[in-house]
Amino acid sequence: MTLEVLLSKASFVLGSLWKLRVNIDGFKSENSDELVTQASIGRSFQLLDSLKIDFNNKLIIDRVQVRLLEDDYICWFKFSELTHNASKIDSWKSEFLTEEKIFTRIPKILAWAKAAKKTSNEYLWGGTTGPNFDCSGFVQSAFASSGIWIPRDAYQQEKFCKNVSLNIESLSEKLIPGDLIFFGSSEKCTHVGLHIENGFYIHSSGVSNGHNGIEIDGLFHPNLGKIASFYRSQFRSAGRVISCYQSGKL
Repeated sequence: MTLEVLLSKASFVLGSLWKLRVNIDGFKSENSDELVTQASIGRSFQLLDSLKIDFNNKLIIDRVQVRLLEDDYICWFKFSELTHNASKIDSWKSEFLTEEKIFTRIPKILAWAKAAKKTSNEYLWGGTTGPNFDCSGFVQSAFASSGIWIPRDAYQQEKFCKNVSLNIESLSEKLIPGDLIFFGSSEKCTHVGLHIENGFYIHSSGVSNGHNGIEIDGLFHPNLGKIASFYRSQFRSAGRVISCYQSGKL
């Protein structure tokens, strides 16, 4: 029987792989408190940088750079929160799923998203583990709930998906449940929603132009509200998830 090795200063090896035993926040840099993502229990990561330790073996900076293996997302964890809360693993490999297999999981993905909406929530930049999400964290978590990993950020998700349409006028004929709808400027995608049916999509939006949380809006309803109208004006494209993310493929 192999003994479980828990992450600590003593077991720290640059480049080694680990699996989380707790939920944890991911930050923008070693000196920033800006939340950029969250990782849930069971997610795997690689240590990318050495610990900053003084001559007395004390941490100078309580951060370590990691790469989340499911989506290649790079962020910084607090090492104090990782200590004894991650188990060493020898390897990790993404699951291969066909487009047909993914399609069969869409009903469960949509059910998860609707259940998340019913839970008290608000918009949280970087939110990924719930109940508070940002737009792309919500969509990523919806697919992850059914074992399908997609990239973390909205612009990455747009690039990853198979394009369905760039034209909103013909979109209604092409959308199917589970498609992703992307919004933003002509330069960059900044928002994403998950299509339910008939042009209605569920998304987590912020305070300034949104609902401050998870809500359902429509693209084609004749009486679009202020928020739905805003996002319709920001439409960029629609895409379809046809595979699990594979490391290095973005």
